[in-house]
Amino acid sequence: MDVLILLGSFALLCALGVPVAYALGLAAICAALWVDIPLEAVMLKISDGTDDFALLAIPFFVLAGAIMAEGGMAARLINMARIFVGFIRGGLALVNIMASTLFGCISGSSVADTSAIGSVMIPQMVKAGFPRVFATNVTICGSVQALLIPPSHNAVIYSLAAGGTVSVAQLFLAGIFPGLLFGLCLIGLVLWTSHRRGYPKGEPVALKDVPKIITDALWGLVTVFIIMGGILSGVFTPTESAAVACVYAFLVTFLVYRDYKWRDLPHLVHRVVKTVAMVMMLIGFSVAFGYMMAIMQIPAKVTQFFLSISDNKYVFLLLVNILLLLLGTFMDLAPMLLICTPIFMPVIAKFGIDPVHFGMIMILNLGIGLITPPVGPTLFVGCAIGKVTMEQVSRELWPFYGAMCMALLLVTYVPAISLWLPSVMK
Repeated sequence: MDVLILLGSFALLCALGVPVAYALGLAAICAALWVDIPLEAVMLKISDGTDDFALLAIPFFVLAGAIMAEGGMAARLINMARIFVGFIRGGLALVNIMASTLFGCISGSSVADTSAIGSVMIPQMVKAGFPRVFATNVTICGSVQALLIPPSHNAVIYSLAAGGTVSVAQLFLAGIFPGLLFGLCLIGLVLWTSHRRGYPKGEPVALKDVPKIITDALWGLVTVFIIMGGILSGVFTPTESAAVACVYAFLVTFLVYRDYKWRDLPHLVHRVVKTVAMVMMLIGFSVAFGYMMAIMQIPAKVTQFFLSISDNKYVFLLLVNILLLLLGTFMDLAPMLLICTPIFMPVIAKFGIDPVHFGMIMILNLGIGLITPPVGPTLFVGCAIGKVTMEQVSRELWPFYGAMCMALLLVTYVPAISLWLPSVMK
């Protein structure tokens, strides 16, 4: 009955349209009243949830990504991608995916990726002769890479949800190859589709323009080297590297690129503050929710449930993939990470699954959920930018789901894809 009160009240509140963060907090309060725990204990957990130095990385990463997204970085990365793949049949679609890969190294957000890359690439693809729905699907699917490739603030959230036992630096390294593999699967699908449907080739970039294009793009890509280089060399913690990257992004945008107006900066900061406030509220309430789950022994009961089905870890991983893909269609990535991670941590310990590897599985699963109806924030943004309906996009997404699920299965059942680089860089 205890479990029903906690999870049932949360589900009911979500069904009534209460924002997820508030639903988590109110469900924790309902459960505390039911089991007669002082509400002060719940309030203290909410406070403790946001009182963590590592969480400072989130606002810095979000601000750095927002500055670079609106400061002309997206267009420069698109021009750089044209050099390598723009001349191939379906080249503009490949440019879209490669630009998403590069921009993901800066934004860490699929919504920001879709907005920045899509606003430039979708009109260009349509003008070149690509169907508008296909251009939109390429954009939204390619943006999922941003969730895996560092710096991903979702990796910071997963580390927090795991109780701080998983290194953020290890998660950053673990996301590189899964993100690249995801992009390669999409590139394979695009190449096959482009040849089958006869999509147009792009124009090769003139050799005389190549040095300037690469130089312009590298100014922004240095942000990635600052973050990863600082962390791996031990010069910065992840939080400090995020702060340094934020300062660098500011300098590049306003002193080098100069595409962004100073008068627009307050509006950008306002949007970032709103985003970060929502994330912090979500984290605080989710910690209280997790506290009540621990008191009610929900993780232990879930462990027993999965072990009663099968003691084979490969069967368990298959069930987890199915469950997360389903849940991801109804809830956003961050709350699902915060809710599910504490539940699954004892289970993966029983099966001997590396928590870094499992983090990649969770983020990729829930990332696919961001472009899956009925609740897909990235899908909504892509449809708005592409000027198509969600129904039109959903009807033609199935081949893309096939490519994405191929990447998911490889990441799930070949742990070395996620764990090789962290093991080498220890």
